Amino acid sequence: MSDKVHEKSDWRTVSRRTVLEYRPYLVVEEHVVELPDGRVISHWPWVITPDYVNVVAITEHGKFLCFRQTKYGIGGLSLAPVGGYLEPGEPPLEAAQRELLEETGYQASNWTSLGVYRVDGNRGAGMAWFFLAQNAHPVAQPCADDLEEQELLLLDRAEMEAAAMVGEFKLVPWTAIVLLALQHLRLQERDKEKDG
Repeated sequence: MSDKVHEKSDWRTVSRRTVLEYRPYLVVEEHVVELPDGRVISHWPWVITPDYVNVVAITEHGKFLCFRQTKYGIGGLSLAPVGGYLEPGEPPLEAAQRELLEETGYQASNWTSLGVYRVDGNRGAGMAWFFLAQNAHPVAQPCADDLEEQELLLLDRAEMEAAAMVGEFKLVPWTAIVLLALQHLRLQERDKEKDG
């Protein structure tokens, strides 16, 4: 097998039309798409949903802020990180900071991007921006306008690791950001040991 990576052209959108519209939360388009080899697919569904942020926040005392909550699409209770939709034109980091303050009443002094991810590789469905917020401290009362009932929890690292491993974060992005944050912390600690 060759070590060379073969470049492939992107798929090209030839045309699009809206087939369903429930703004601001959902738009479904039908695209005509040309593949790199010239084939054309005439009925490709494309889903537009708002971009969103998720935040794993850790207090100055090493506790992880998360929620126990319900969601319409999930049966029963789930653990969840801080998160919410970006406002139109809002930079992702500002959205993450706003959501942390609104949902928990905390601010953090140390922010790290854990990446930006397409929600669905073939159908779109928005972008997820992940952040780790460290040295969080309370500055106000929460003022979230979420429809779901939720309880703010302060978990230690072992509890977060265990919860992630047994599926208590019941959405893929929630599990993903928690595992990314825990890995980032391990790498931080390893680097400190090397430097120390």
